[in-house]
Amino acid sequence: FMFTNKKSVINQREVGIDTASLNTGLKNALRQAPDVIMIGEIRDRETMSAAIAYAQSGHVCLATLHANNSYQALNRVLSFYPVEVRPTLLSDMAAALKAVVSQRLIPTADGKGRTPAVEVMLNTKLVADLIEKGEFSGVKEAMDNALAEGSQTFEQDLARLIMEGLIRREDGLAFADSPTNLMWRLQNEQGRHMAKQIKVQEEAVSDEPSFTEFTLDVKPSGYRTTGFGKTGFGNTGFRNSGFDDSGFRDSKVGGFEDSRIGS
Repeated sequence: FMFTNKKSVINQREVGIDTASLNTGLKNALRQAPDVIMIGEIRDRETMSAAIAYAQSGHVCLATLHANNSYQALNRVLSFYPVEVRPTLLSDMAAALKAVVSQRLIPTADGKGRTPAVEVMLNTKLVADLIEKGEFSGVKEAMDNALAEGSQTFEQDLARLIMEGLIRREDGLAFADSPTNLMWRLQNEQGRHMAKQIKVQEEAVSDEPSFTEFTLDVKPSGYRTTGFGKTGFGNTGFRNSGFDDSGFRDSKVGGFEDSRIGS
């Protein structure tokens, strides 16, 4: 068996041994009241119809499908059906689909393995409307422009992997659906990163003490007789060095002559 029981009970059916055919196994699956149904791979119309029927009956159904990305997976599903039934299919798929997750394994920067780049298409209200209309190109545009909340394109995840140093730039461009889009995202990310660094540096400088400003505490003219006149400062170098009876007149403070401070 491919899976072993741990925190749940897993019933597995191997085609040719446990069930006569895949279609027979799919028809009998609902009789066991499953919580989650996992279909190995969808290759034809019958299997796809069974998966949609499971979802419409309230079951969580997981399946795999070979496609380049999320929106091309929708085109592949559509290709299973003749033109006359496609409107019904699109309506059912728009209502039943929850998400399409795609991945590509990219060589790591150190060359010792691979790391996944993941594209996620969540079936939001906008995406469901586009699917029902068959406008799959609009789904791609909505994902690129971040209009589909929670979704992300390969280019968005590849840009993250490159900026974090997990993969090389040339590998990211080679695996991107749109290298031009990826280059644009990298330039934007680098610009935001530099702006963030500059802001941090400016905040660090602004926290340092500044000596470009000072405040003078100017005392009233009568302060000489009570604090300076005869209590240790009257004849000790202040009275005859530019300070008259007012204490500060003609004082030349800071190089400003006859500033009249305190008069």
